[in-house]
Amino acid sequence: MVETVADRPLPQASKVNLMKLIASLSLATYPDGNSPSIASSAVALVKPIDAALHAAVINVDIPDVSNALSKYLLDLPYKIQEVEASSRKRGKDLLEAIAQEAMRAGVTLTTQELAAPPAFMGDTAAEQCRYFDICLVGWASDNETARMTAEAVVFGSGRPTLIFPDSAEVGVLDHVVIAWDGSRVAARAVADARPFLERASTVTVVTVTDEKPLPGHGIGERLALGLRTRGLVAGATSIQAGDRSIGIALQEHALGLGGKLLVMGGYGHSRVRDFVLGGATEGILTDLRLPVLLSH
Repeated sequence: MVETVADRPLPQASKVNLMKLIASLSLATYPDGNSPSIASSAVALVKPIDAALHAAVINVDIPDVSNALSKYLLDLPYKIQEVEASSRKRGKDLLEAIAQEAMRAGVTLTTQELAAPPAFMGDTAAEQCRYFDICLVGWASDNETARMTAEAVVFGSGRPTLIFPDSAEVGVLDHVVIAWDGSRVAARAVADARPFLERASTVTVVTVTDEKPLPGHGIGERLALGLRTRGLVAGATSIQAGDRSIGIALQEHALGLGGKLLVMGGYGHSRVRDFVLGGATEGILTDLRLPVLLSH
């Protein structure tokens, strides 16, 4: 008798073990630090998807370029020590706030303190994020450091990056809006958003029809049909940006629908440290109005 694979009992070791997701939160400390209220938002984002949280503060490490004249006239070494101490203090305060929030919510937390020169703080955050499943970055309109960190993580980590207002309360992400143009990066964003899509009560696919040529008609409904086939409650709609930037148009439409999370591809690339952004990505990073999951 010839034994087939189907005849053999599966070995005990072949049972599937689901890996727990780990989200990495990058915290800016210099020159502008994240708001302490980022703690509750970050925990609120990871708890519904049953993810652990790793919080990493990026403290500043300023190279000593002083000479005898600068020491005499400016006392530069002391000023550097003062700035670095302030950065570390801000980082410790942020980690303490997150530790308290994670304990209250029952979220598993690990923490890390890193240091980097001012020009490489974003790159350090991006490199750190590569060891985790999802990157979290807080954003504020008056915090250029947060924007630079978000850009570096989106384009340098190789991981999906969830950018969210660090001082606004993040509610339940029960309505996910997908910005869909049929592109590779948009497809990757949908795949990366799976933990959030699986837990959403509603999914809406939005296609902007007047921004660029699309690969066909009805592409939004085609994606929505695929999501419904997978068991999600999904629909599709199309909009025109008009004279608005594409990023603002998508966010306004998402908020008008009651959307709590916008999922989209991150367009752009780094050219010798100068980020060249696509229109939609530029609009998001310049004027963020709700949590946005970007994949590049």
